[in-house]
Amino acid sequence: MDYTQISDRDEKHMLEAIGADSIEALFAPIPKDQRFSGDLDIPAGCSEMELLAEIGQLAGKNRDATQMTCFLGCGAYDHFVPTVVDSLAMRGEFLTAYTPYQAEASQGVLQAFYEFQTMICELTGMDIANASLYDGASAAAEAAMLAKSATGRTKIVLATRCHPDTVETLQTYGQQQELTIESALSGDGVPDAAALAKALDDKTAAVLIQYPDFFGQLNDIEPLIEAAHAVGALAIVSFDPLAAGIVKRPGDFGADIVIGEGQPLGLPLQYGAPYLGFFAARETYLRKMPGRVVGVAHDEHGNRGYCLVLQTREQHIKRERATSNVCTNQGLMAMRATVYMTAVGKNGLGKIASLCFDKAHYAAEQIAALPNYSLKFDGPFFKEFVVQTTNDVTKVLDACHDKGILAGVPMRKWFREMDDCFAVAVTEKRTKAEIDKLVETLASI
Repeated sequence: MDYTQISDRDEKHMLEAIGADSIEALFAPIPKDQRFSGDLDIPAGCSEMELLAEIGQLAGKNRDATQMTCFLGCGAYDHFVPTVVDSLAMRGEFLTAYTPYQAEASQGVLQAFYEFQTMICELTGMDIANASLYDGASAAAEAAMLAKSATGRTKIVLATRCHPDTVETLQTYGQQQELTIESALSGDGVPDAAALAKALDDKTAAVLIQYPDFFGQLNDIEPLIEAAHAVGALAIVSFDPLAAGIVKRPGDFGADIVIGEGQPLGLPLQYGAPYLGFFAARETYLRKMPGRVVGVAHDEHGNRGYCLVLQTREQHIKRERATSNVCTNQGLMAMRATVYMTAVGKNGLGKIASLCFDKAHYAAEQIAALPNYSLKFDGPFFKEFVVQTTNDVTKVLDACHDKGILAGVPMRKWFREMDDCFAVAVTEKRTKAEIDKLVETLASI
């Protein structure tokens, strides 16, 4: 599209085409007292060169994770993205298929989604996966709707501390889908067997478990899954896909549905979006899955081809049989995740997970040894932990920011009772020197 200002000649030609003598005549039907008069209070026009310089100056005021040491987490993590991810995923034939909508998607794009599905099944230990959803929160809501459809029940029980954004999304969906969301956690947000047993009944459609939980803890989820199955409910696990490199997969624990946020799989922080939701399940629930599923077929000559084998939206099938109104998938982000998983491979994924685990534990040990600092929870964790301090959290984080360190996320954003806590995430990108600088800065406050 051309944004060059029109000339007087262009203006005259357009007025002649619509039968108006002047701009004033064009707006004559609008009462004068309703029309703006005078000059707009806006700066004078500038050249392209001047505009680019000004925009560059404004953009230069931003300080992102490439300029500061990032220990932020709570759902978005500063992982390393291999160069090959951008090199391949940003090719024109993939970039233009950002969120493929119609069934006529090309064979190349369909194959990429098929590979994505296969890799997600490998990561989660499940039978089938769809071609992605928008993000982890909407994937959790879709899983809850599937559970309602499969069981005929209407209650979702939270068995571990789930991301507050996920919980809010569930509650929003629940208002329209007649779903109730109930927590079975102790006062400090850790799994509570007694509370879970009390919450589970013949109205429970599913138990939702985040693994690791929102606080980074690796809770024992097998008893939670068994408790769900004991009352005929499904077990939904929201999973950090990189954790598969170091812990048992949810499918190995007996989960029925595994969902999660795919941002750790080759997606940079990029100011919070777009991200990627993945959704995998037991084959029993194939026809109730949201979105689309890509399959492989062969013609009479044995040639392989890819096609959409399932679309559960009412636009594509009979309305009474539709299970979700999700109409597309996060195509470009799924492509990035596919390239990333292919590039790092099984061994690379294990190495990345081990680095996250080791570095996070080193950081936690060093911080916990400082006066006025301690770990909020004493259970095992993967790459994220909550720090409790007798210092003012805002002053602590501001002091770190002044030193070029994004030290963590204040917990009072979601939990008022944790106004003395902040979450710290340590990925494979953080060096020992960066961690030591964080510890030194905290100690100086």
